[in-house]
Amino acid sequence: MRVLQASSKTFESDIAAFCRGASVPREISDSVAAIIADVRQRGDEAVGYYAAKFDGAKLRARDFRVKPADIAAAAKRFPASDMKALKAAHEAIVEFHKKSLPKDWSAKNPHGATVGENFYPIRRVGLYVPGGEVPLVSTVLMTATLAKLAGCPEIAVFTPSNPSGKVADAILAALHLVGLEEIYCIGGVQAIAAAAYGTLTVPAVDKLFGPGNAYVCEAKRQCFGTVGVDSLPGPSEVMVVIDDSADHAFAAADLLAQAEHGSGREKIYLVATDTADLEAVRAEVTAQLKFVSRSEKITKVLATGFVGIVAKNAEEIAKAANFVAPEHLELMVKETLQKTLLKTVTTAGAIMLGNHTPTAVGDFTAGPSHVLPTGGAGRFFSGLRIADFQRRTSVIKYDKASIKNAAPVVAAFAALEKLDAHGRSVKIRAL
Repeated sequence: MRVLQASSKTFESDIAAFCRGASVPREISDSVAAIIADVRQRGDEAVGYYAAKFDGAKLRARDFRVKPADIAAAAKRFPASDMKALKAAHEAIVEFHKKSLPKDWSAKNPHGATVGENFYPIRRVGLYVPGGEVPLVSTVLMTATLAKLAGCPEIAVFTPSNPSGKVADAILAALHLVGLEEIYCIGGVQAIAAAAYGTLTVPAVDKLFGPGNAYVCEAKRQCFGTVGVDSLPGPSEVMVVIDDSADHAFAAADLLAQAEHGSGREKIYLVATDTADLEAVRAEVTAQLKFVSRSEKITKVLATGFVGIVAKNAEEIAKAANFVAPEHLELMVKETLQKTLLKTVTTAGAIMLGNHTPTAVGDFTAGPSHVLPTGGAGRFFSGLRIADFQRRTSVIKYDKASIKNAAPVVAAFAALEKLDAHGRSVKIRAL
């Protein structure tokens, strides 16, 4: 673990160099572009080719969509105890997100005209559910639940199959619980391209949602404009901030938890107000490695993607956090410092407070979606919310009296911008 000092004059350049390790190299960008171009040209044939190449699955176009009977059978096979956990998480997610469901409104503006906003569900959305290293069952609930609450009429799900062309029972059970039936057992760049541009088998979507590896994230970036995208949620990140009130064992466990995702591109940040606490947590990380099953993958992440930062006060902590814009920010610090940092740290995807709020509860069951911006995108993107599955239209209605009130303002702007036809279109109504 390299240790940086937040007070150093070179801190921002040093941390920027570390963060760049998560940026997409040219070879990934070029590879993604080639696959997208191929899918656009050859459609289903190309999708099947890449499913065989990357997932080992020999799929014909008619095999892409999972049969409803297979979805129901998977749900029936799924252990009752696990289904109980899915239902509990689903309930928490519904309760959280329904509070932020946008509502239409109208009011009178200063001219006396009626103005307002109407909200409409996006007609057709695509949800990407990773299933490579591990089947991310929680991602089903963290995306599909929001799409259903928003009222999207068409929801298509894309998730990679195993070499036998099958999707994990857990993923299908979760989709069955939410009530989705349009599921395609294709993943990777080829799935993003098919969803964005459409094929004979896969109708194109209007907007894409969900996390993925560096290739999937880059594919979403390259397809943006043809389709909307929620954000660019790539390899996982966590920043754990500790002071002398933190439990070192808890902090170490949370660092290991986010390092275990397995892509090798995860970024792990440990921020401490004292060097001794930093070293103590680092020792705990080493000690706890023997208790986790994915220690080999975690060790690789720790070797290249783990950095310690000494930040001696609230100002330095906020400086580091706002620069990194971490996907997950854990504030294992005193209550007074928590309150200060909640006001000054403005770029984190999600913030966990105190010693007893690990990122894992946010990943699975707290309520907010775990689809969060990474790679510094928290500076301009927020975590997934129900409004992302809707679009807004402004509504305006003037009458003869209110248009007369607006006419002088329009006339002034029309003259300033030399757009006399604009001015005339209002003037003839205000006579």
